[in-house]
Amino acid sequence: MSTDITVPQLPESVADATVASWTKGPGDPVQRDEVLVELETDKVMLEVPAPADGVLEEILHNEGATVTAETVLGRVGAGSAAGAAETQGQSENNVGADVSETAPRSASESAQENGAQAESGDAAPKMGPAARKLVEEHRLDPTAIAGSGKDGRVTKEDVLKHIEGASAPPATEPEAPAQAPAREPTQKQEPGAPKQASSPATMADRAGVAYGAGDRPEKRVPMTRLRARVAERLLQATQQTAMLTTFNEVDMKPAMDLRGRYKEQFEQTHGVRLGFMSFFVAAATAALKRFPDINASIDGNDVVYHGYCDVGIAVASERGLVVPILRDAETLSLADIERQIRDFGDRAPEGRIGIEEMTGGTFTLTNGGVFGSLVSTPILNPPQSAILGMHKIQDRPVAIDGEVAVRPMMYLALSYDHRIVDGKDAVQFLVEIKNLVEDPARLLLDL
Repeated sequence: MSTDITVPQLPESVADATVASWTKGPGDPVQRDEVLVELETDKVMLEVPAPADGVLEEILHNEGATVTAETVLGRVGAGSAAGAAETQGQSENNVGADVSETAPRSASESAQENGAQAESGDAAPKMGPAARKLVEEHRLDPTAIAGSGKDGRVTKEDVLKHIEGASAPPATEPEAPAQAPAREPTQKQEPGAPKQASSPATMADRAGVAYGAGDRPEKRVPMTRLRARVAERLLQATQQTAMLTTFNEVDMKPAMDLRGRYKEQFEQTHGVRLGFMSFFVAAATAALKRFPDINASIDGNDVVYHGYCDVGIAVASERGLVVPILRDAETLSLADIERQIRDFGDRAPEGRIGIEEMTGGTFTLTNGGVFGSLVSTPILNPPQSAILGMHKIQDRPVAIDGEVAVRPMMYLALSYDHRIVDGKDAVQFLVEIKNLVEDPARLLLDL
């Protein structure tokens, strides 16, 4: 008797999903609630567990297929690893070519691998589609890779570090070689000339993708659903808003001194590190209460004023930018803000931030400084009317009480929709944030 593997109910506003990866092949034994399929939507990754113990009999929708709610993805039949070989022949025709262009495993190989793991007591670790693709391309043993994600989940960065570590010393029994990178032409380096950029082959290795051979290699890869959605919304923001940006700078020394004085006690008391993002979230919510237009949005011919501050925090992940929301941020303590931001940062690389956690939002913060950005112009996150961009903290000479002093300075950028926010209010809003961060005591005293 077979049990169907079906697509779960998709979140509201999500019409369909794409099959990102299968963790098992036909003939492989599975356990109930073990993740079998990962589905990619416009915003999040969904994991589909095995409905019962048994053997994966067949796959009806391969990687890349578009599916809707209640679609039957495959079937699990009664059996165990011993019956894997019998089901392989029945299901082999249903398996499409692997997107990583490696040979698919046979049922006997799968059974042997699973049997070996069972004997050694090592179970294959959880990993996302990007990490799994790298493991398959380089024919690595997933149990030999240390996972840094939650519950030991292996991320793409973990696999890349493992590859780099394995390639440093010569191995006694090398893995099957990956596709050889394209040969780089030798060029004479002129004295004083800038260092040459990495060749496409080098960049391919770093990104975990294989390019074709030749002096000018290329590879065409379909845009992920999340990347396509981000592109659509960014284009919408530039075309349907009157976006302007105002800049200022903030002296971070007072906040840095306060953090340095209390960071150990803060971490011991609250169980989380004290960062600078919480200062800016607290300053932004205080400023939003004083400038309600910046916490408002346009809905048709109406302006909607929000009596709460749902602050979006832009978080980078392997799949692209996601913006989870700090609900009622104006009511949160610095410790609460840091805990939630830490949680978002842990779950984003694994695609485990739910769609409901990214829905809504009245204002957004993005910190390009963690990547080294000195100054940039952030793009609005519609229908919000403003977004604050934070940047790298850099020592610069500034005038303090008529004298030149070197201080840790950060440029701030506020992009806003001029249809609803006047330039005067945008400038004063940014100055208010600057003043609050430069005098953190005002945040505690609500001044």
